[in-house]
Amino acid sequence: MVEGGLHSSYIANCVFNGFFSYTATMLNCVTIHAIRKTSSLPKPLKTLLLSLTVSDLGVGLLVQPMFIAYLVKKVEQATENNPTFDNAYLITVNLFRYASFFGVMALSVDRFVATHLHLRYQELVTHKRVVAAVISIWVFSAFLSLIRLWTPVFIIYVVFVFIEVACIITATFINYKIYVVVRRHVHQIRALQVQHAAQSVEIASAGRQKKSAIATVYVYLVFLVCYLPNICILSTWITVKTSEPSTVIQGLSLYTLTLVFLNSSLNPLVYCWKMRHIRHAFRNIIRSVVFKIQSDKASREFTEN
Repeated sequence: MVEGGLHSSYIANCVFNGFFSYTATMLNCVTIHAIRKTSSLPKPLKTLLLSLTVSDLGVGLLVQPMFIAYLVKKVEQATENNPTFDNAYLITVNLFRYASFFGVMALSVDRFVATHLHLRYQELVTHKRVVAAVISIWVFSAFLSLIRLWTPVFIIYVVFVFIEVACIITATFINYKIYVVVRRHVHQIRALQVQHAAQSVEIASAGRQKKSAIATVYVYLVFLVCYLPNICILSTWITVKTSEPSTVIQGLSLYTLTLVFLNSSLNPLVYCWKMRHIRHAFRNIIRSVVFKIQSDKASREFTEN
């Protein structure tokens, strides 16, 4: 029997994920189109953003509907186990979760190199190398999602928490360094602005670097808020060392997992907020869709009359 507290948690998370699945799917579909149309973005940065957006789209399109189906199965208290569905659900969740996780890490590293080695950035970070890194991220995410087929769940969580904590500590240090460098660049840009106009190209380049770096820091902060509670819950379960987590931990894990999935709806909003060119492309896409809908409606009304 499902306890009352868990039953209400299942229902609440079904509702939350039903809404956030729609927002993640729609926002990331538009964002992918906007990123592709933004020609001013450097190819390496565009590739990393597209990979992260595709993983976020996968969360909204596949992961959250499967999570809802999993919760409905729990609410209905189905007595028959369906290992095929359970395995497919867990593999899909882990695949897109870790693709998003490592995508944010890769984006932070890219902006760190761009801000610290801006003179050698184009030499070190080529489009081919970024594509190879993105492919590696997806292959490694697939590997991590598949090891559950032959590894005990408790061991998997230990490995996952260790990897995530190590990556978060590293990424926190990287984003702090990005923030420090960006602040220094802001002062340099202000100094350049009072000098000769011939330096306008250098000012514009530094300004673009600053904006993309700041956007990456915001993406990481939102990511940290969404992922950290779930990591804490998994760490608590590992510390307790029980094969079956308590009712409280099970309930909290549902909400923290929903928070992880919410990150896929928030990332497009951060891009639009902090990246001007993507915001303009996003706005133009929305306007064209609204104009097309209005035109079709007017055409139908004219035909009917």
